[in-house]
Amino acid sequence: MATIESRLTEMLTAPVEASGFQLWGIEYVAAGKHSILRLYIDSENGISVDDCAEASRQVSAVLDVEDPISTEYTLEVSSPGVDRPLFTSEQYAQYLGEEIKVQLTMPVAGSRNLKGTIVKVEGSMLTFKVNGEELLVALDNIRKGNLIAKF
Repeated sequence: MATIESRLTEMLTAPVEASGFQLWGIEYVAAGKHSILRLYIDSENGISVDDCAEASRQVSAVLDVEDPISTEYTLEVSSPGVDRPLFTSEQYAQYLGEEIKVQLTMPVAGSRNLKGTIVKVEGSMLTFKVNGEELLVALDNIRKGNLIAKF
């Protein structure tokens, strides 16, 4: 996880939990005046628009005081949804046997984009089954990972 996202996770976990939600993950997309700070929250009962608004109010108060991002940005708070992004090894472990797609920083087996099934999670190493072949991928090498929604 990038440094800014790590710092933001440490800073924002408590206010999100104080609202009664779990901080599922954070994405920060730096793009000048169009930067986005995206928070994903979750709970056992799901997430409503009102839940997002409440978490946004709590988080905004902390961000206004701490001011961790010096440029303009838009704050977005949402549910992870059915194609939920995965951020931690614990989250990947929750979805063993599920199909996911990942974008990698460095290629594995000649590709930066993999689509396969999570077979095993050991520490920060993940094993995926892609086209019948098991591939070992370091969590630090995953730029973005999402579940593939099944309908």
